[in-house]
Amino acid sequence: MGEWEQRRAAGAPQQAAAPRRSADLPSTHGSLICVALPGLAISSDHGQLKAHGLDGVYRGGRRLLSRCEVRVGGREPLAVQARMIAADRARFVSTVRASPEAGPDPDVIVERVRHADGTERITLHSSARHRLRLPLEISLGTDLAELGAVAAGSIVRELPASVHDSGMRWSSAAGYAVVTAVPSPTDALASAGLLRWELDLPPGGSRTVELKLRADTGSGSSAPGAGRRLFGSAQAQGDDPRTGALLRACVDDLHALLVRDPEHPLDVRLAAGAPWRCGPAPAEALAAARMALPLGTRLAAGTLRALARTQSASPGPDFGSIPGPLRHAGAQLPPSSTGIEATLQFPVLLAEARRWGLAEQDVVELLPAAERCLRWLRTAVEREHPYLPDPGPGGPRRCETQAHAHRAAVLGADLLDAYGRPDGAELRQWAEELRRRFREDFWVEDLGGGRPAAACTPDGRPIAQLGSGAAHLLDTGLLGAGAPAPGLLDKVQTEQLARLLGGPALDSGWGLRSLGAKEGAYNPFGHHSGAVRIHETAVAVAGLTTAGYEKEAASLLRGVIDAAESFGYRLPEMYAGEQRTERGSPVPHPAACRPAAVAAAGGVHLLVSLAGIRPDAPARTVTLSPMRSAPLGAVGMTGLQVAGQPFAVRVTRLGLAMVEEAADGLQLGV
Repeated sequence: MGEWEQRRAAGAPQQAAAPRRSADLPSTHGSLICVALPGLAISSDHGQLKAHGLDGVYRGGRRLLSRCEVRVGGREPLAVQARMIAADRARFVSTVRASPEAGPDPDVIVERVRHADGTERITLHSSARHRLRLPLEISLGTDLAELGAVAAGSIVRELPASVHDSGMRWSSAAGYAVVTAVPSPTDALASAGLLRWELDLPPGGSRTVELKLRADTGSGSSAPGAGRRLFGSAQAQGDDPRTGALLRACVDDLHALLVRDPEHPLDVRLAAGAPWRCGPAPAEALAAARMALPLGTRLAAGTLRALARTQSASPGPDFGSIPGPLRHAGAQLPPSSTGIEATLQFPVLLAEARRWGLAEQDVVELLPAAERCLRWLRTAVEREHPYLPDPGPGGPRRCETQAHAHRAAVLGADLLDAYGRPDGAELRQWAEELRRRFREDFWVEDLGGGRPAAACTPDGRPIAQLGSGAAHLLDTGLLGAGAPAPGLLDKVQTEQLARLLGGPALDSGWGLRSLGAKEGAYNPFGHHSGAVRIHETAVAVAGLTTAGYEKEAASLLRGVIDAAESFGYRLPEMYAGEQRTERGSPVPHPAACRPAAVAAAGGVHLLVSLAGIRPDAPARTVTLSPMRSAPLGAVGMTGLQVAGQPFAVRVTRLGLAMVEEAADGLQLGV
């Protein structure tokens, strides 16, 4: 969190400071990152932890193990392969030539499987023709340093070790860490943190040593194992095998980022991403939960309950709002408020989770918090009618903020009406006036047919840069019977926006650029000034599909699928927006989280867009509106959830969709 965000979170006046450039973060793209929050293991591709850079095992943001070096027969094994085998596990393979008569061929394979919780299994496999007696040495160390200090390059001395419980122990004012080994080592040397075994390997035999890590550092608010089976067994299969690989990786990453507060263990939510954003991020948590609704509604319920507890209850202009830090918004605009975004997303997630099958008692429990969010919205727009300034009074009127506010009003009014609550009519009336005014004030005419303004200044001057934020104008949300809610743009403007989103200025070939390549502030690595962000690309694909512009949607969809393949299907939150070339590949962003909640949920959102699932659980109907062009060929998805029961759907090569499994009594709508 930068200085601006820290001041915002602490309640400092927004005018008192400006965003300051932080030190460069070390790149982790080439690292293998095992995640099962609050556990995190970052490894280089050789598998040895040598206290270099970010390498180590962390829990709650503190490094519990910085060094874990293996030697066999007095030598470091030769690394030959490293790969992720799950979101929380990595496998490293190295070799040793233990027999002089073996020639150039290695005769001992060293396999290491490392878990995010610090558990590691080290197995030696022998293919020698005779019995081998090999010394295995494991050198361990730690500094119990915070992740932020490690990332900043701070020099932290390694702590002295003591022999303890078949392993090693380290302690400091920050707490302690203990590594135990099974079987017990033959020898242990505390001064070097060294454990030693004499292993007897028969021909074709194997021997395994397991290291287990436990600690008490007093850091972290999340309990481990936060719902490992939360999303069931969602799977995809079809003509393009990458659909199945992508869905598996996305669901795996979502599970890895699940956290819960020990004081409320039933409320599971998502951290924003690893390794940089493992703490609370309300806007990202809500956005990811919404895109992950096809996997079930438990995540939505937990996220909503957790954020309802943070809602402002003090009388005044902030009453009903959800706090959140400011977010950098590029060179042209001041930082935006993630708190405003979260406040507007709260009633939207509740309304749509109800359509997907959120339990009635959960809806009733959370409805008062949604009402307070909508009351905050009405109070905020009454001051500067009809637009919502962001990040506060006197701030710019951002295009995407108006889209979030309009969607919250329309879906919120529908939700209030369903439960006989007041204020629905007033919200609809304001939304109608916003649509009328927005289509005039936010549309910038030009020779190319016009474009939506990125924002308008308080005096009404449009800021006409073209970016991915405009995709939120197509994300209208769903009302009853799977019908799309009305949008802020009229039909002609929607068609023009679709053309722009599918044009070369925004479509990089790998996904949607956050700023058009022809804009003066364009930077292919800019967070909001040119990099491809999976969240906005997924929103654009779904919105374009719903609006009937499948050509543009299919191009963006195929671009992300191709990019996902190059990233091993673990999608980063963003990557460089450089134009795709015939033999090129997407360029990683050095500061991107990977895994990231909105990227993993965005992958789910992209794939579900192929089938166009639009449920209305209260009415016991589900409508299918698939992509008729079937851009990835035939595809089937199983293990989804609608109305609290398993749901399976298949789309043929002709773009026809059919339900293969559904809850009893659920009818196919028209």
